[in-house]
Amino acid sequence: MSYLKKRDKAVNWHPYTQMKTAEDAIPIVKGKGVYLFDDEGKRYIDAVSSWWVTLHGHSHPYIAERIFEQLNTLEQVIFAGFTHEPAIELSEKLLQLLPKNQKKSFYSDNGSTAVEVALKMCIQYAYNNGKEKKKILAFKNAYHGDTFGAMSVSGRSAWTQPFAEMLFEVVFIDTPNAENIESLQLKINNWADDIICFIYEPLVQGAAGMLIYKPDDLNKLMKICRNKNILMIQDEVFTGFGRTGKLFAADYLSEMPDIMCFSKGLTGGTLPMGITTCSNDIFNSFLSDNQYKALFHGHSFTANPLACTAALASMELLLNEETQDNIHLISERHSAFLDIIKEISYIENPRQIGTIIAFDIITKEGISYFNNIGKTLYKEFLARGIIIRPLGNVIYAVPPYCITANELEYIYQNILEVLDVFQS
Repeated sequence: MSYLKKRDKAVNWHPYTQMKTAEDAIPIVKGKGVYLFDDEGKRYIDAVSSWWVTLHGHSHPYIAERIFEQLNTLEQVIFAGFTHEPAIELSEKLLQLLPKNQKKSFYSDNGSTAVEVALKMCIQYAYNNGKEKKKILAFKNAYHGDTFGAMSVSGRSAWTQPFAEMLFEVVFIDTPNAENIESLQLKINNWADDIICFIYEPLVQGAAGMLIYKPDDLNKLMKICRNKNILMIQDEVFTGFGRTGKLFAADYLSEMPDIMCFSKGLTGGTLPMGITTCSNDIFNSFLSDNQYKALFHGHSFTANPLACTAALASMELLLNEETQDNIHLISERHSAFLDIIKEISYIENPRQIGTIIAFDIITKEGISYFNNIGKTLYKEFLARGIIIRPLGNVIYAVPPYCITANELEYIYQNILEVLDVFQS
């Protein structure tokens, strides 16, 4: 065991990990572009963008330079009663890219807290307007984070079971399709008077196994909610900033949410930050001579100047022509690879949207996050110098936008080889 592994094992508790049976964590000492390097000099292609956050590759020099400049100017200031230019500029630029009804930004520090803020906005919106509503509408298999509010509106599973009695009331529905939209409408109609808001992952349910559904069907569902005066929270923590092939999943939709949530790729994967945006209607419901109608929520590092600067630099890179061309290249290469995968007999449900690709391996255990094949495949990919963390029997890739055609081909070829090893 290496020196760093010993030190880590003595003091650290890792996420989503059964520490008794887990392999020792791999010490990473350097990142550059699509690659991460461990303490023994081995190089890994980061095919999952380090939990879907790294947009432009690791240690991007432009983002690092901008953060360094900001660090020498202003590193932190309380955001209650104070403001600063990076936060103002980031809100201005982000809101210009979002649906036209998004008018205000509220800063937090990760995806779960961005969702918590959104839920509190909706719940207090009803309270401030004298409406007694108790329930939230959400999708089955959803994942919105691990704090209590975010966990409550996520699909019930082994992850949430220890806290089941403490989670608030949620009406769960299937993701929409042409066959079930009418039954979904009936269910919503039955609960509408008691539903505060509808929260959803647009087009892709990431943690559920990269489950993809159609924009037209989501539009229909959003229209039903709008007609019933149900507020809508669009959780773009994963889908935002180019992952779906467009800047936001919202760009596939004609209907507009009331609130949107962002994190992950927001800062290019460099610093933690969350943003919750909302319409003027939401914001105005908190304006009052009664101070108790204010939104009493905040974080010590709300709108941290360094994180805001990183987000501005990342957004600048995202919008340039080279990045957009590479997002298109990744999307095209993924599509071509799917054509190959479709021909493999033990593969089902190959799917893709933009830079996200996924497929299921048919096993006796069925589709499950806890399917044992995931751990076996993960080790095999690591041995080949690729970081791919299967969601059980679901293999997926979400690479950084700086990846080259040759690097993509290396990932695809090794996926095929690993599948052959699995079958032999």
